[in-house]
Amino acid sequence: MACAVTLTQAQMAPAMDEGETVSPAVDLVLGASACCLACVFTNPLEVVKTRLQLQGELQAPGTYPRPYQGFVSSIAAVARADGLCGLQKGLAAGLLYQGLMNGVRFYCYSLACQAGLTQHPGGTVVAGAMAGALGAFVGSPAYLVKTQLQAQTVAAVAVGHQHQHQTVLGALETIWRQQGFLGLWRGVGGAVPRVTVGSATQLATFTSAKAWVQEQQWFLEESWLVALAGGMISSVAVAAVMTPLDVVSTRLYNQPVDRAGRGQLYKGLADCLLKTCQQEGPLALYKGLGPAYLRLGPHTILSMFFWDELRKLAARTPHQGT
Repeated sequence: MACAVTLTQAQMAPAMDEGETVSPAVDLVLGASACCLACVFTNPLEVVKTRLQLQGELQAPGTYPRPYQGFVSSIAAVARADGLCGLQKGLAAGLLYQGLMNGVRFYCYSLACQAGLTQHPGGTVVAGAMAGALGAFVGSPAYLVKTQLQAQTVAAVAVGHQHQHQTVLGALETIWRQQGFLGLWRGVGGAVPRVTVGSATQLATFTSAKAWVQEQQWFLEESWLVALAGGMISSVAVAAVMTPLDVVSTRLYNQPVDRAGRGQLYKGLADCLLKTCQQEGPLALYKGLGPAYLRLGPHTILSMFFWDELRKLAARTPHQGT
């Protein structure tokens, strides 16, 4: 009972401390900047994760070659095939996605905090889910291109459909020309649930974990270690709930399409889940779990840490001249 009370109090605690209040517009810039900084460090893990999730797509276990096996060997395989620069494939699209998605996400979450939504039981989860859904929708075209660029490689180690894009702008132009404007949002049906669940989990658990760490008084209240510990706890939950939806989202974005812009492998989220489980087994939904956690963990820690520290700095700046 004591643990339940503590958790409930932590969830109901304000996401923004009174001394750290900044405007939603500032949160937009800080959230986007923090996540872009994190993306630079974690993009190689995203490349590996994408290829592991596409490996053996809709094929029974043991019936396909596995050029990517485990985290370290997969990193080496990417480096051998595409060079060291290949580990940063899709970085420009990834930065665009992080800026768009997280700018919108943190802006909306900040608005919800100002409106008092996060003060109510479950308010943090609802605010995080709504903010994540809007962010995923806005950033979907960038994630579409990022996924397709990261899947591209030489034939010997290729997995999934190969789209043969050259640049981010070239990919956007090709998709628009061949599939129309709405084609840029193909796959958004998998991205919105993915980010909605992940965002709600990340924001809710980070806020709760940070409050809990502060209650334990392990570190000084203003120490960066409080945010770091909160991010480490949050990353475990995010990786656990997000990976199945991440696998589905990757496959929906990367699948080939017909002339009408319809996916040739999957009709949507439910169809992808069903076909993957039927043909590869339920464990296929956790393909790339190791790299996914290794990517999500540091990304969650870095993005939430950068966001938290930048917010403190921004909140204090106006008072320095008084």
